[in-house]
Amino acid sequence: MMNPKRIMLIDNEEGLCRMMEAVLVDSGYAVRAFTRSFEAVEAFRPDQWDLVITDIKMPGMDGLEVLERIKTRAPAVPVVMITAFATVEMSIQALRKGAYDMLTKPFEPEELLYRVKNALKHSQLLEENRELRRELVGKFRFDKIIGASPGLKKLLETVEKVAIRDTSVLITGESGTGKELIAQAIHYNSPRQDKRFVAINCGALPETLLESELFGSKKGAFTGATENRQGLLEAADGGTLFLDEVGNLPMNVQKTLLRFLQEQEFLRIGETRPTKVNVRILSATNSDLRTGVENGSFREDLYYRLNVVNLHLPPLRERREDIPLLATSFIKSQNEKFVTAFTGLSPEAHRAACSFDWPGNIRQLRNVIEACMAVESGETISLAVLKRFIEIPASDEEGDGCPESEYAAALSRFETNYLKELLKKTGGNIEAAAREAGMNMATIYRKLKKYDIRREDHS
Repeated sequence: MMNPKRIMLIDNEEGLCRMMEAVLVDSGYAVRAFTRSFEAVEAFRPDQWDLVITDIKMPGMDGLEVLERIKTRAPAVPVVMITAFATVEMSIQALRKGAYDMLTKPFEPEELLYRVKNALKHSQLLEENRELRRELVGKFRFDKIIGASPGLKKLLETVEKVAIRDTSVLITGESGTGKELIAQAIHYNSPRQDKRFVAINCGALPETLLESELFGSKKGAFTGATENRQGLLEAADGGTLFLDEVGNLPMNVQKTLLRFLQEQEFLRIGETRPTKVNVRILSATNSDLRTGVENGSFREDLYYRLNVVNLHLPPLRERREDIPLLATSFIKSQNEKFVTAFTGLSPEAHRAACSFDWPGNIRQLRNVIEACMAVESGETISLAVLKRFIEIPASDEEGDGCPESEYAAALSRFETNYLKELLKKTGGNIEAAAREAGMNMATIYRKLKKYDIRREDHS
């Protein structure tokens, strides 16, 4: 049996208050009635109530102030306002402050119950949407990080742990290894996931523009500043700011950023009053910041502030077993985008791709796959086409690269995990799973049999 919905009732008219309480209790709700608004607000705890019903005109603390205090502490809890003097102005004021509904005295018990049911239903739908969004967004961000290598799995385990802790993280690794994807995974699996993820490449803007972009500026602060401008730090309030290539920050910006990390406040260009925001800083670099500290180009105190936790992404040449999985993912994505039917790499192209060092890492592999698919005339990407986009030594064309057995093992792990997640997501419905995966039902059944997966174990 489900627990009854909990309703806080506030009205200084004791007779009306007791009448509403009796009506709601008779309908199966758990109700606590208050005739003094101060006592009600003092007793309010966000996790203890599903709905608040309050009169507007009350001595001491009126209903609008009650509404404000409740919404400050629990924005998701709906509040129904009761009044005998409903004016348009009062209604607008209450709705702007976050009221869900207005109930005008006198009213019948049926009208009260109708408004209560609507408010609770609306609240439940919002909560379900929030839960679904958290589940889908978090899963989506991890699903975009493709790979089965031990090093990557260990890294993702660490990502899950640091995501929930509001601390600074420095992500290191060569260009193209997916540092921003890791930053997104941290943000979308953290308590800040419902707020903004804002990214900036610190090496892509000149010094003067970078400072204004990050911290904002006051009208007239410099030539061309024709209006007050919000910076990215302020835009990310409540969320996460990702500083890519943080090693390129000029010294004056480093100083301002350090002050923000220490005080959670900063000065817009041209202003003397600080602006306070609540932002988590994630940063990334493909250079060695310790070298920058040694040669004086990067502040040591800022380095330690940013590098509370370090996550290092290995280059693709150190996780060759992930190359087939990444290639398959990119081919699938391009097939969906351009309605093509490429089946993968030819055996020779597969061996060459696994042997290649990929100096541009995942970004280069993705670009090469896309280029190959644009010019390839067959159903598979051939070695001849692959050689047009990367240099393959003659010795590597016949080499082993990723042995077929290793490729098969990696592919089996990937497909097994994917199928299990698919069954869980669709509740074991094979038809829905086939639609989701873009496969026919016979293929799904064949793969389940191949990997000895029982759908009832994962529904």
